[in-house]
Amino acid sequence: MVASKIFSALARGLGIDIDAHRRSVPDNLIQQGTESISPFEPFVEEPPSVKEWLLNQGGSRRGILSYFISLFPFVNWIRRYKLRWLFADATAGITLALVVIPQGLSYALLAGLSPEYGLYANVIATTFSGASLYWIFGTSKEVAVGATAVVSLLVGKTTSNLIDMHLGFTREEIAATHAFLAGCIFLIMGLLKLGWAVEFIPHVATSAFVTAAAITIALGQVPTLLGITGIYTRGPSYQVFLDTCKGLGRTKMDAAIGLTALALLTFIKRLCEYMITRQSCHAKQEDQEEIQGGAPTGNLSSWRKRREKVWTTINSLRLLFMVSLYTLISFVVNRNIPLNEAKVRILGPIPAGFRRVRPPPLQPDLIKALLPELPAAAIIIIIEHIAIAKSFGRKHGYSISTSQELISIAATNIAGPFVGAYASTASFGGSAVLSKAGARTALAGVFNACVLLLTLYVLQPVLYWIPMASLAALIIHAVANLIEPPAHVFRMWLISPSDFIIYFVGVFTSIFSSLENGIYVTIALSSAILLIRLARAQGRFLGRVRIRHYPKPSRCGYVARSSSSMSASNTRRGSSAPSRNVFFPLDRKDASNPLIRVELPRPGVFIYRFPDGFNYVNQAQHMDSLLEHIRKETRPTEIIQYEKPSDHEPAAPNTLETPESPGIQAAKPTLKAVILDFSTVNGTDTGAIDGLVELRDQLQRWAKPDLVQWHFANVEDRWVRRALAVAGFGYPTKDELKGSKNWSPVFTLAERERLRRTENSLFMEPSTLPTGVDASIDDAESGNAGVERAPEGTGRVAATHGINYPNFHVDLGAAVEAVTGLPTPDEDCLTV
Repeated sequence: MVASKIFSALARGLGIDIDAHRRSVPDNLIQQGTESISPFEPFVEEPPSVKEWLLNQGGSRRGILSYFISLFPFVNWIRRYKLRWLFADATAGITLALVVIPQGLSYALLAGLSPEYGLYANVIATTFSGASLYWIFGTSKEVAVGATAVVSLLVGKTTSNLIDMHLGFTREEIAATHAFLAGCIFLIMGLLKLGWAVEFIPHVATSAFVTAAAITIALGQVPTLLGITGIYTRGPSYQVFLDTCKGLGRTKMDAAIGLTALALLTFIKRLCEYMITRQSCHAKQEDQEEIQGGAPTGNLSSWRKRREKVWTTINSLRLLFMVSLYTLISFVVNRNIPLNEAKVRILGPIPAGFRRVRPPPLQPDLIKALLPELPAAAIIIIIEHIAIAKSFGRKHGYSISTSQELISIAATNIAGPFVGAYASTASFGGSAVLSKAGARTALAGVFNACVLLLTLYVLQPVLYWIPMASLAALIIHAVANLIEPPAHVFRMWLISPSDFIIYFVGVFTSIFSSLENGIYVTIALSSAILLIRLARAQGRFLGRVRIRHYPKPSRCGYVARSSSSMSASNTRRGSSAPSRNVFFPLDRKDASNPLIRVELPRPGVFIYRFPDGFNYVNQAQHMDSLLEHIRKETRPTEIIQYEKPSDHEPAAPNTLETPESPGIQAAKPTLKAVILDFSTVNGTDTGAIDGLVELRDQLQRWAKPDLVQWHFANVEDRWVRRALAVAGFGYPTKDELKGSKNWSPVFTLAERERLRRTENSLFMEPSTLPTGVDASIDDAESGNAGVERAPEGTGRVAATHGINYPNFHVDLGAAVEAVTGLPTPDEDCLTV
């Protein structure tokens, strides 16, 4: 009470009349509405308040506790963990480790880091920290967090750019700080529950970037695959391609390893995919035969499924097999030769243990230089991770929390740099391995980490002999699947030609400029098109169409007959079926049959539907469209006639230029009402409401001395209703009530839910009420044929919306009924 008095006193001091909008409401509006809806129960709508909104935003003590518990999703499943799951998680984790070891080595080279740093930072730090932490913070049991080709490429470009700036930092320090800063961004977004912001990044931008990145990565690895030295692979992709073509004459023995390794990986993949498809099809066919009552084939089907799983495992381990094979060949060829005289380039000595354990450098100069590089990396890390997590969630029938996934990658990218990691995200290949291997929980990542730790201390002598060309083949083979297939690109053309164009603009920009510019250009173009659609989307003027549902056949095995053989009885039955009103665009630029007759519900009544919201961006176009169309289709109520065109006043809206015009104008109706369909409007602002008020004033001057009725349909948002009510919409003006003696609003009624008490509980029970069988003539004329009649028990029926806003209607049908039901005497008179 004291706060209210203080607020009122302050408003008076500032000259603010806080009750001005209430004075436009007729004093007896609620009383007349109550009388009109009698004998049914009225309902008075209370507008929302800022205090109510603030209370809804604030969290309770229980809500705050739930928020902190939600930060650790493993709490929900660790208590239900069963010992029999342990074997499945261990198998999946070990299988994943065997796959990511060669991948991690190759991706470290792609990031521009030395081989030993790749083993520690990428395999052990990136994958180790990801595997060790994701199970605590993540919400997906299949996601494997680690190094990926695309992120490694971005890290490599970032380190190269900063090295050229001569800041005095090593590549490893730059990569660690880069990951730490990205992790801080993800942590802030996750804690503030900003996961929804990810949806602002368009899919076409990500597709174009990933395709261009795959092409860039593949072209950058071709020199290593062929043993060509002296080529700068960090420049634009087209330049790398041209330099590689010029250097083909310098091809070395590495090409034999690289090309055969790439061919071997491709062959194994194709063979495994063929066998998996074959076994799967046979198993499904045998299951179908057993269901249809044939001979039991359960054992045979189970055997085929086991064969399918074997081929899946072989396919997953093809990378490890290839690297092991060529490591053995390299050992045989180079075992007695010094490293600098090796016949093919090999990885070289790998120090054992953790040698990079230290905090990332956070000097201001380094942070300032990294800030321009962060947006592209952050966008790709987020999109890649969320897309993979959602994909496997949909596949296995569970949902993931986008904000919590941001926290999970924040944890891995913040903790990882302390043990030598660079930026990491979800790996599609690693996640697919976990899924195929049958991981039951995210605990599989812990077993993955244990194997990687063992590799660090035991297997580094073996890693010495890995040929660099085999790792280049592994990278090219891995990124080949990232390129968007032509069928998907063609489908993009069919769905959205604008996205098709943006896709190729992004790909070519990335190839001929840089990956960062490519993703920025595609996001900018997508955002521009979205804003143009929002600002310039054309609203539709609607007309009424009477439709009927043709009865469905009542017996099985019905065969449709041609129109020529259809019986007259069926035709009569279809024409007498219950009908209702729907509303089609008057310009017929929609998918409806152009032969259907669409008409205005009444001369001088206009129905307008907003296509995509109503706000300050598009209000000017909508208001201009409404004003222009209404003036074109109606005549002013009062017409000032001039003998000469030179006497015409340009500022006067209700004028005729020549004496011959009244005959033309007289054929047009005067403006009676405007009905606005707000079904697409979920929020509005002062700019939009002010534009609507200005339009109301302009149309009122056009129609004076008559009053223009304003009705709204499908206004569901309470804040939109409040904004319209403050501007004087939603109820008749005082002049309307005075000028119409028989004002009769149209309210919508619905059955109430009854409370029924039982011995143990109190619950809601919908009432069962009788309905009328035959529709009356009034029902048919008003468009309510077939609609349930109001029941006799009026206590069970109430108004669906507030009677204090009679011009806010539940749908267009009710709004049209309210307009066509109001008497307007002398509507055809022309005042000159």
